[in-house]
Amino acid sequence: MQVSLRRATPADLAFIMASERQPAFAGMVGQWPAERHEAAMASADFAYLVGSADGGPPGGFAILRDLNNRSDNIGLQRIVAAAAGQGFGRPFLTAVVDWVFTETACHRFLLEVCTDNARARHVYRSLGFAEEGLLREAVKRADGSRVDQVLMSLLRPEWAAARRG
Repeated sequence: MQVSLRRATPADLAFIMASERQPAFAGMVGQWPAERHEAAMASADFAYLVGSADGGPPGGFAILRDLNNRSDNIGLQRIVAAAAGQGFGRPFLTAVVDWVFTETACHRFLLEVCTDNARARHVYRSLGFAEEGLLREAVKRADGSRVDQVLMSLLRPEWAAARRG
């Protein structure tokens, strides 16, 4: 599967909001109101990317944060494959990682993932992300329960070595 990326526009907002609000993602994917998305889209500190498979319709989106971080650390705020379990997620994430390291000065690409999201943690590790630490009870779920998050990152030299090898 070939995934292409493009910068999101305000016209993509309905797709983005519908995707992040799917019941299957409840408790795993954050949700912002339209005004928060609009502000982030307009900020030079964020990048919204929309991915499509084989030239088709949008299949997912990613939000990157801290693009102007003086230490060249960029964070993955959110990533969603609109139709989970259909083979889009891994190539989409790979395209996002490649975009980060080819289109920015990023040295350290980081993310946080809930410890009970085993599928996502597996995919991140398989793409070279290292688990750096535990953020204890960092997320409060809608039912009031709390879940830990794992901080993960991928460094530019690790990404470059993986691309060569």
